Amino acid sequence: MSGPDFTKSELIPVIAQDADDGAVLMLAYMNQEAWQETCKTGRVCYYSRSRNKLWRKGEESGNFQEVKAIFYDCDADTLLVTVTQHGGAACHEGYRSCFFRKVDPQSGDVTVVGERVFDPAEVYKTNS
Repeated sequence: MSGPDFTKSELIPVIAQDADDGAVLMLAYMNQEAWQETCKTGRVCYYSRSRNKLWRKGEESGNFQEVKAIFYDCDADTLLVTVTQHGGAACHEGYRSCFFRKVDPQSGDVTVVGERVFDPAEVYKTNS
């Protein structure tokens, strides 16, 4: 086997992790075309389920992800990509990580952790 198995599903989940500190930055999906582009360019390309097209991370915001290593799980249907996150934010809401909401398991209270790196309304010219 030389990579992920797209025969089970056209889309496979991809976890993006900071190569330096191990922080989980985001979860997205790739199809085979996104996988091939990622391998060819060294920049992460995902498949947007909401837009039904390739999503070249950072094409609008400039916050692209440079591939450092790619791992796939025992079933070859999930990827872990370690990256250098250029521009400081992986999240379209302006945070370093998409996982910026922390839930207290006892109370259910939600706390925002981290600070916004950019204002989405300025970067995307819309209200996020």
